[in-house]
Amino acid sequence: MDILTLVGFLFAILAIVVGSILKGAGLSALVSGAAFMIVIVGTFAAIFVHTPLPVLRHGMRMFGWIIRPPRIDGRGLVTKIVDWSNIARKQGLLGLESTIDEESDPFVRKALQLVVDGTEPDQIRSIMEVELSSREHADHAGAKVFEGMGIYSPTLGIIGAVLGLMAVMQNLADPSKLGAGIAAAFTATVYGIGLANLLFLPAAAKLKAIVAQQTQTREMVIEGMISIALGENPRSIESKLQGYLND
Repeated sequence: MDILTLVGFLFAILAIVVGSILKGAGLSALVSGAAFMIVIVGTFAAIFVHTPLPVLRHGMRMFGWIIRPPRIDGRGLVTKIVDWSNIARKQGLLGLESTIDEESDPFVRKALQLVVDGTEPDQIRSIMEVELSSREHADHAGAKVFEGMGIYSPTLGIIGAVLGLMAVMQNLADPSKLGAGIAAAFTATVYGIGLANLLFLPAAAKLKAIVAQQTQTREMVIEGMISIALGENPRSIESKLQGYLND
């Protein structure tokens, strides 16, 4: 679990709520059904138009990654690949066949299968790089769903403010309604800018960082599998793959 994300969400709520109280606006100023409809519903309407359905579904499934990111054990993978290279040197590539079903990661399993099948190293690289590019593209598109929401929500907040001010202008004859009306108008702006900068854009950035880390790990897997196929020394393989680890 990513504790930092949970702490960030908590601080975001505190920043808005406590800030509103300290400024004298109170909690009631943050509650507006009209602002919710314009900003929240409007943002989802915009992203529905913006994004194909498969990409939207994938993006929504990825959202949970910001709290529970996929486990990426780079050091564990290096150890596995070195062990596999030792097996391949002693028993041949077919000696790795029994390890395929034990591997849970589909990407690693596919690469391992290609090695066991005796696929040429250049072909392994070509096939797995296509797989890598496809996965990276899909995950980046999913992350951009939240980036798009972060772009649309501030604009919809401004639309909400303008609509609120239009309603205020219709009540100029009654000064008692002007203050509350103007305050309600700007609640939509708080919703739009607050959600963009405290939720949508940070979530998109974190997801992109996770995707980048996954891509680096998969590149390491490709390099390791090709090294096994080439029959390189296990110590040389370990030394090479250590360069992919940045922790």
